[in-house]
Amino acid sequence: MPDSQPQPPHSSSSSGSSGPADPAALLLCGARLTDGRTVDVRLGGGRIEAVGTAGSLAAEGTRACGARVDLGGYLLLPAPAEPHAHGDTALSAEAGGPVSYDTQDVQRRATEAALLQLGHGATALRAHVRVGDVQGLGALTAVLQARRSLRGLTELTTVAMPRLLTGVAGADGLAMLRDAVKMGASVVGGCPDLDPDPTGYVEAVLEVASEHGCPVDLHTDATDPARLARLAAMAGGLRPGVTLGPCGGLGRLPAQVASRTADQLAAAGVTVVCLPQGGCGSVERRGTAPVRLLRAAGVRVAAGSGALRDVSNPVGRGDPLEAAYLLSSRHGLRPEDAYDAVSASARAVLGLPEVRVEAGFPAELLAVRGDRLAGALSLAYSRIVVHRGRVVARTSAVREYCNSAVAAELGLPRQGRGELS
Repeated sequence: MPDSQPQPPHSSSSSGSSGPADPAALLLCGARLTDGRTVDVRLGGGRIEAVGTAGSLAAEGTRACGARVDLGGYLLLPAPAEPHAHGDTALSAEAGGPVSYDTQDVQRRATEAALLQLGHGATALRAHVRVGDVQGLGALTAVLQARRSLRGLTELTTVAMPRLLTGVAGADGLAMLRDAVKMGASVVGGCPDLDPDPTGYVEAVLEVASEHGCPVDLHTDATDPARLARLAAMAGGLRPGVTLGPCGGLGRLPAQVASRTADQLAAAGVTVVCLPQGGCGSVERRGTAPVRLLRAAGVRVAAGSGALRDVSNPVGRGDPLEAAYLLSSRHGLRPEDAYDAVSASARAVLGLPEVRVEAGFPAELLAVRGDRLAGALSLAYSRIVVHRGRVVARTSAVREYCNSAVAAELGLPRQGRGELS
């Protein structure tokens, strides 16, 4: 069974060095890159210090590494990020009944969910949290507490999501939204589709975002192209920018209408986060945005996991590599473009710097068993996750064949075992 737990590096001290080891340094040995090269990668101070041919950095005598990790048989990638999680409802499906918003329950679930996603490789995530109504600010308080407890393991940011923002009923939601930003929510958002006045809702969100210099992240599945066009026009020029998701309704529009809407989103600089693993709404409204059409129009498209084992998707996995696999297998994206949606584009949504396996870039990395990206998206069971230059999670899986006549007849090794990719 795969097992994933945050942990310190399991590695050996480097040999042949001429000076004392730097305990903050880490040498990744013999990793394969997507361009086919096999390299050593030296990390220090939370960044990639050097990339050299296999064996070259281990042989250096000018600087000693504090630890080494053998990545022979692994493909080394920029770490993915999770741009669309639900920290307050994650892992609540099995409890049955209404979701508990007790502060301790939410903190426990949010922490466990973040660690689960970290084990998959996501070293940063954006958690959408409902504020107002029954929850008040309690759920946000709990997720912010989870964020503090996860420091050093993963970066967790929060989106405050009020239900209503217009009319008499929306006055409390607007006040709650402003309080949420003061408490530490770094993004403002919500679902304008649920408000009687969607345009007024968006105006209110953009006003608060402008007041505090916050990004905006809005949920919408609307099939009304005029509404989406208005939203794009309103969002245009806002910095640090607007993200929409999951936009599954775009896939239900006629092709020409969807194409015009995509052009409008591109012109406004709006990013779309699609959810190929299943959405965060009702089963009837699930669907994935037309990713190829959006990309062709020049829209930045990122992919998230959405619901993680809550009532919207009780079997959600929260695995960014599964999201990339689905973008490739169902939507025809090249593996490289599909992985970009869960890594570079997802990091851009979160306002994080670009990661490349090159000197000078942040040491946010994912090593997966295999030698090609397409294979990694299909069978990436064994993973090593690096955050801020430190190994923070490992997942390993072992396949065993029973000693049976069936195994022998099929030509499988007797009592054989081997690590899964």
